[in-house]
Amino acid sequence: DVVLDNPTTLPAWVRNAARQLAGNVKHYIFQSTTSVYSDQSIIGMDENSPVSALPADVDPYTLDPSHATRYYGPLKVRAEQEVAKQYPGIWTVVRPCLIVGPLDRTDRFTYWPARIDAGGEVLAPDKPDDPCQFIDVRDLAEFSVRLAEARVFGTFNAIGPEKPLTIAEMLYGVKSITATPGKLTWVPWEFLQEQGVRPWRHMTVWQPPYGATAGYQRRSAAKAIAAGLTFRSLADTAKTTLDWHRTRPQADQEATLRGAVGGLDMKREAEVLAAWHAKVKSAGNG
Repeated sequence: DVVLDNPTTLPAWVRNAARQLAGNVKHYIFQSTTSVYSDQSIIGMDENSPVSALPADVDPYTLDPSHATRYYGPLKVRAEQEVAKQYPGIWTVVRPCLIVGPLDRTDRFTYWPARIDAGGEVLAPDKPDDPCQFIDVRDLAEFSVRLAEARVFGTFNAIGPEKPLTIAEMLYGVKSITATPGKLTWVPWEFLQEQGVRPWRHMTVWQPPYGATAGYQRRSAAKAIAAGLTFRSLADTAKTTLDWHRTRPQADQEATLRGAVGGLDMKREAEVLAAWHAKVKSAGNG
């Protein structure tokens, strides 16, 4: 009745699966990514925004899988095209942004509940009103089921939350589900750059909301919402993520606070904060 293709990057997988399925599919739902868009500076990107292309000398069907990360967005574009080719008229492509929630071992969101729950002074990126977007994995799964049950075809940006959210609202929302005392200190992006603090990798969920990434956290989910995408509360996402994180092995919990996968090592965070406070004090004395 329906194929849910969740992990695929390489278009050869779509082609090879289609050969095995041999026309016995009524609906093919492919999980893609908003990384397909070629110009992340565009604010309000929707499903018709321009997408990336592979370099002319890269064959997606013979590419070494170990190189897939380098061409992640363009490969997803080619995989989407393969889906449309193999399943004409019966395909759905879902393009989620950052997927978060319980079981997310990338720590790209988990870092914040874990770090804020650890207490103390927490380094926060840039300005409180910078935008941020993400989608709870459970909302994404439920949306995919709704698309299958209603046999809805086409392409959809699966992005949350429904209304614009600032990074301050996200971080204070996370803070509200913990009982640990602490404070957020907002440090300008220019200073973070000087300190080698990277967006997305160290300051997870966040990208600079200007220049080449001005639209990275301002994409449109209007079409998906009209098709049935719904969102649970930030408090639910944050609490469930933190509850799950606390069940992880101690070594994994400690690795999260060291920024081993995503996030900033607490020792390095303290150094950056100290340097920032010293700069502010020096400027005030000057």
